Amino acid sequence: MRQSQLAVVALVILLGFAAGQAAAHGDEDHSQDKKPAVTAKAAAAGALPAEATAAQRLPDGSLFVPKAVQRQLGLRHVVAEIKDLAATVEFNGKVIADPNAGGRIQATQSGRIEAGPKGLPTLGQKVARGQVLAFLRPTASSIERGNQQAQLAEIDAQLAIAERKLARYEQLEGVVSKAAIETARFEAEALKKRRSAVGASIGAAELLVAPVSGVIGAANVVAGQVVEAKEILFEVIDPARLAVEALAYDAALAEGIARASAPLPGGALELQFVGGGRQLREQALPLLFRVKSADVPVAVGQPLKVIAQTSRTVKGAAVPQAALVKVSAGETAIWLHAGAERFFLRKVGVQSLDATNVAVTSSLASGERVVTDGAGLLSQVR
Repeated sequence: MRQSQLAVVALVILLGFAAGQAAAHGDEDHSQDKKPAVTAKAAAAGALPAEATAAQRLPDGSLFVPKAVQRQLGLRHVVAEIKDLAATVEFNGKVIADPNAGGRIQATQSGRIEAGPKGLPTLGQKVARGQVLAFLRPTASSIERGNQQAQLAEIDAQLAIAERKLARYEQLEGVVSKAAIETARFEAEALKKRRSAVGASIGAAELLVAPVSGVIGAANVVAGQVVEAKEILFEVIDPARLAVEALAYDAALAEGIARASAPLPGGALELQFVGGGRQLREQALPLLFRVKSADVPVAVGQPLKVIAQTSRTVKGAAVPQAALVKVSAGETAIWLHAGAERFFLRKVGVQSLDATNVAVTSSLASGERVVTDGAGLLSQVR
């Protein structure tokens, strides 16, 4: 009995050992497979090894960037297309107020500033055309004031004599001719008007009114300030109607301008070419552009770089300015997407197209993929 039980146990052990060998190997021989310890630990933890998830710079200068890292960096690319693009020229310019929508209030004579009916206007305050902004009380020396008062006293005396003469002629209407009576009446009325004009000029305040509707762009006075003639007191501008004045140092550059734009932080300013002067100013021709947008984050006097498109063309591929990176010696380069996970840097020649795009004019072929978003991040990979 005991021998039969031992035989059964031995048979079960043999069957279990055979089943384990079959499950481990099956029909394949894995005796030569070697798993690295790092991979086994990473698989056990549910993550990929560091070598498979990190961007690396290869010995030839190109980059190996796994797909997961590309998504994290937000890389995007465009397919280059070589074609005829509008050639551009660049000018230095500044924002000015539209001459038809802005104005200045200047002192016509020396005087003292007094607040208007609603007080002195402040920066940014909206004003309407014809609105009284302040008063200018003329200032005169004691000699000038004395001469005006003496002239007024002389006119008063002449007016009194003319009024008595007119009254006497009217009493003698049958004896004195009508022509003499009319002459005396005209003399009295003329002296009254003269006295009124001279009296108003003595200490009368001059009204300073807004020439156009808009907002106060500059306020250079305070109550009680004494100003001189031709001094600029207020400036009124219309923020919805601005212009840009640029300078062209070559008259040929001003020919054939179609449209223009100016780069701004976070955007671009669309401009419309109005015209150019034919007289040099500081050895340059002034060019005038009108701002198309109504509300733009610019101020009068702000310097801008104007990029104007001309009727000439140039061969190249249009790419966003964000695709450009700077390399050693100040050269310009772009990142190309050569493979699924491979990128390499190439130096190129570029020319501005507008405020947001450039034309790659050399070292680029049609069909190549140019990295646009995240190009600067690729340059930081070591």
